[in-house]
Amino acid sequence: MKNPVFRFLMVSFLMEIFLLMNAIAGENGGKQKFPTPQIPFHPKRYICYRAEKSLRIDGQLNESSWKKAQWTDNFMDIRGRQAPKPRFRTRVKMLWDSTYFYVAAQLEEPDVWATLTNRDAVIYHDNDFEVFIDPDGDTHDYYEFEMNALNTVWDLLLTRPYRDEGDAVNDWDIHGIKTAVYVNGTLNRPGDRDDGWTAEIAFPWEALAECSHKEAPPRRGDQWRVNFSRVEWQVKVENEKYVKVRDPKTGKPFSEDNWVWSPQGLINMHYPEMWGVVQFSAKNVGSAKVAFRKDKENSIKWDLRKVYYAERTYFLNHQAYSSDIPIRWLPIPGFKNPPSVVAGKDFFVATLRSEGSSVRWHIREDGRVWKGKN
Repeated sequence: MKNPVFRFLMVSFLMEIFLLMNAIAGENGGKQKFPTPQIPFHPKRYICYRAEKSLRIDGQLNESSWKKAQWTDNFMDIRGRQAPKPRFRTRVKMLWDSTYFYVAAQLEEPDVWATLTNRDAVIYHDNDFEVFIDPDGDTHDYYEFEMNALNTVWDLLLTRPYRDEGDAVNDWDIHGIKTAVYVNGTLNRPGDRDDGWTAEIAFPWEALAECSHKEAPPRRGDQWRVNFSRVEWQVKVENEKYVKVRDPKTGKPFSEDNWVWSPQGLINMHYPEMWGVVQFSAKNVGSAKVAFRKDKENSIKWDLRKVYYAERTYFLNHQAYSSDIPIRWLPIPGFKNPPSVVAGKDFFVATLRSEGSSVRWHIREDGRVWKGKN
């Protein structure tokens, strides 16, 4: 670990985990633990510039704006860099204008296949590309979108994550969405050699505004929490058909690979606090470079999220929340330390108050985080 920044982040992360787990273990005797990300909090970042003009959605990315837009880092395993490197490259570009949020994904794939043709089918049963959008970053009311190489889509709204007993609104549709796929090779021709496929999507701001709790289209400098995922199955060809490879021990197909832009630290996309940060610039793509704005809000939300993890672990072992959970170690410069916690059998609210300010940040038992003056 020659990189001093990486070394500092890793040491800080390990210290956090050590202190948190020891504090929790002291309270619950080392019993059940609520699943938590096993990597440092360091979400990926991207500056999303304006498109020079409206884009034609055809999957080919030939326009000048796409050529000027930067690719994200290559996707990695959902668990982080400690997991095996993906077998095939995946990367994304983003643009926006007054009508759409544009996403383009390039997926390397030696044999492109897809089977599902009905909208709102469970698309990740095929190889797929997925988009997750939480405009205000409170981990509630966020959007999930999936598509396969046949350009079949599944769009849904999550009122809150499944871990918090959230509901998936499957009947919700992104009205006005435009999607296209371009296959660099042949689709569903077993055994030949392909290069991969490209997905291009135009998300209408009008639809994203429905539950965004934030300006849509965004203002200059606004930051949204966004992530991308790719599901990849191990398949083989039998009798001219694609068949998922089965584990000889269980007789079931091997679990799918999950490759993402911003790693989650566990195999679960529905931890929105771990998603990447997309900052919107008012400048046309290629015209200038804009610096990423460090947003203190994301750090504050993460500090409160650690309280949430500790409370959820306490609840697993005591069937109640605690106002005296051991969180005194939390290092939160500029805020009263520790956070104040009010709790009962079925609820808790943890609060951070900025010193010299009336602004308070809160998190509660269902995971929602918000700010207010009380």
